[in-house]
Amino acid sequence: MNYPTIPSFDISSANLARSRQGMLTKPSGSLGLLEDLSIQLAGMTGKERPRFHRKGVIVMAADHGIAMEGVSAYPSEVTAQMVLNFLNNGAAVNVLARHAGAFVRVVDIGVSYDFHAMEGLLHRKIANGTLNMLKGPAMTRTQAEAAMQVGIEVVQSEINTSLDLVAIGEMGIGNTTASSAITAVLTGLPVEQVTGRGTGIDDIGLRKKVRVIQEAIRFNEPDPQDPLDVLAKVGGLEIAGLAGVIFGAAARRVPVVVDGFISGVAALVAVKLVPEVKPYLIASHQSVEIGHQAIWNALGLRPLLDLGMRLGEGTGAVLAFHLVEAATRLLDEMATFDEAGVSNKE
Repeated sequence: MNYPTIPSFDISSANLARSRQGMLTKPSGSLGLLEDLSIQLAGMTGKERPRFHRKGVIVMAADHGIAMEGVSAYPSEVTAQMVLNFLNNGAAVNVLARHAGAFVRVVDIGVSYDFHAMEGLLHRKIANGTLNMLKGPAMTRTQAEAAMQVGIEVVQSEINTSLDLVAIGEMGIGNTTASSAITAVLTGLPVEQVTGRGTGIDDIGLRKKVRVIQEAIRFNEPDPQDPLDVLAKVGGLEIAGLAGVIFGAAARRVPVVVDGFISGVAALVAVKLVPEVKPYLIASHQSVEIGHQAIWNALGLRPLLDLGMRLGEGTGAVLAFHLVEAATRLLDEMATFDEAGVSNKE
């Protein structure tokens, strides 16, 4: 597929923001990561004093054939049930999005259920879930590319109606299994070092999950030098869709706040395919899923929060909206030493 052109990080705007930080009424560096974040946001947006007026979280939903192997504590039906919960504003991401003044957009990119037309739901189904990767590739390269194209189109449509800050989230029973498989292949780490309990499986379930992933990787032989091959063979439609959201947002200088393990895997795939998107990523939080730290390490990103969360949906990313807002307001609204008539250091 033809990936969109990604503009370079605007070093000039970042330097102007850094210079302004040095003039604000505080000791230099005293606001820590908030200062760094504001400078990063200036470079992303190309604006010395960026502000965000329309925030949204795009939740990609899809089922996974590997779920039939009993790798989750919940049945596959929960994917569709949770999508309906999102649309009825009853999920955690809905509560946190309301609190952050953000909208939630849900994309059916591969749920094994036929939804009626509902407000907030985009019908962009590529397939009724992936196939069982224990018996063959989860999807074709064509399907993976089509899912990425959906992500590009969805986010750019929202940007066309003024979206200027996006979070990525997901829903899909079995998707931590796919994410662990991708992480193991792309980082070279052993499967057991990147596989967690997902929805809360017990020790026996965890050992089985590790075994299933190892067997799926051996059977499919995904090529770590070909991220699209890895995505197609052991990935998921929602993971591909979120990678597309990253491409589409970065192409328009819209910062992407990355949520938990599955969203992090989508970010890793996106960076492996198009390295230029990396400066547009914000790591929201550290999940308790053990593979998540491997993702941040591979991307060289430092998460803003560590709250022991492992829900997904975009919840951690939406929480991080508050820190993004704080960083930009501090940069824009604080007085300089000259403006406040405060003596600066000698």
